[in-house]
Amino acid sequence: MDDLLSEFLTETAESLDVIDVELVKFEQDPNNAGILDNIFRLVHTIKGTCGFLGLPRLESLAHAAETLMGKYRDGAPVTPEGVSLILETIDRLKEILGDLEQTGSEPEGADQDLISQLEAMSLGQGASDDGAADAAQAQAEPEQQPEPEPEAQAEAEPVTEPEAEAAGESETRVGEVSEEELERAFREAEGPDGLDISPATAAAEAAAAAAGTTGGAEPQQPEAQAAAGEAKAPAEAPAKDAKPAKNGNEGGGLK
Repeated sequence: MDDLLSEFLTETAESLDVIDVELVKFEQDPNNAGILDNIFRLVHTIKGTCGFLGLPRLESLAHAAETLMGKYRDGAPVTPEGVSLILETIDRLKEILGDLEQTGSEPEGADQDLISQLEAMSLGQGASDDGAADAAQAQAEPEQQPEPEPEAQAEAEPVTEPEAEAAGESETRVGEVSEEELERAFREAEGPDGLDISPATAAAEAAAAAAGTTGGAEPQQPEAQAAAGEAKAPAEAPAKDAKPAKNGNEGGGLK
């Protein structure tokens, strides 16, 4: 074992003994800043020397304990759990130093369980005030619910009665005759000498009347007028046939 490592072991063992005594005092008087500063200074020296000599286990443990004591120096409340963790860390450092003195090298081992507890204690105490404030603010502010999307109009607006009547009237196009108008024309229309007008003639006249009431209907085509004239011709034939019967009586009838 070289002189440098031997000197390190001697000084570190003495420092750890002092830390043990100071931690007992600090546990009884957690508000004593002088005791806390002395413990912090000794642990900081051990950490720096371990880093210089290349002793990672000792350095990591000392660094975690130093961080927690730094939180206490910054004003975080000292708890018995925190002091107990630091005491447990000092005991772990003594065990590693004993193996190092016997073998001349730092023994292998896992210290993450203790380091994780020290880090959790440091983070929990350092962020206690801010975390409590954030939690209170989160409870005070209600969660914002997402605005519902506008619903599409699935059903059409009901059609009022006047609109329905107007729609029914619009179904009869310009120039067409409804069934009711056609029947009324059949009943009311009479031809000359008491003869009924033929259905074709009545339909043509009803169509013309319906076209005239619209105001914008087109005039009847010549073909429709000719068809109407042909339909009227047979109705006038009986009147002309009656005259030859009268002449027969005058010329060769009964005496």
